[in-house]
Amino acid sequence: MMKSEKRRCAIYTRCSSTGQQTDSQENELREFAERRGWNIIKIFSDFAKSGAKESRPALNELLKACRQRKFDVVLVWKFDRFARSVKMLVTTLHEFHELGIDFVSLTEAIDTSTAMGKMTFHVLGAVAELERSLIAERTVAGLREARRRGKRLGRPRVKLSPDLIARIRDDRMNGKMSLRALSKRHGITLWSVQRLAQRDFAND
Repeated sequence: MMKSEKRRCAIYTRCSSTGQQTDSQENELREFAERRGWNIIKIFSDFAKSGAKESRPALNELLKACRQRKFDVVLVWKFDRFARSVKMLVTTLHEFHELGIDFVSLTEAIDTSTAMGKMTFHVLGAVAELERSLIAERTVAGLREARRRGKRLGRPRVKLSPDLIARIRDDRMNGKMSLRALSKRHGITLWSVQRLAQRDFAND
């Protein structure tokens, strides 16, 4: 893009309660974009959609257009109007960074095109990475404690009856059925059938 060209801007607004409107968000975002000399390509709005539970078609459409590199900057009113969680925010901002798209949150004065905005992005990323590390550490510690107490981890081993084993072998030899088909026919896991087949192969 030439430096003389206006930056292509996408605006996203959302209200989470029925009866509310996004007019106030949209007006201030429009004014901000115009002051920055950006060309507003499209405004995406979701109405009466919960950020945590419900799908947001306008946001999905925005993200799809961003992946097609139709915009240079995404402008929102506030983080919680845009992202369902800190994890989603960090993941999306990282994707925008890879796509060369800047992200601006008006009321929080976050602009990833500035040095301060880039620093905020990295801080958020570090917090998310710390959270992932803590979760992983707690998981490992929990597994270690379970083993110490003698608790068996993973799926319990299925013990196949001699009659079932015989039927599986007959079907496999006579019908030349695949292992997956055998597991479905006899209602056991594919892993159990594979283990039986390996045992037969070892005994040949």
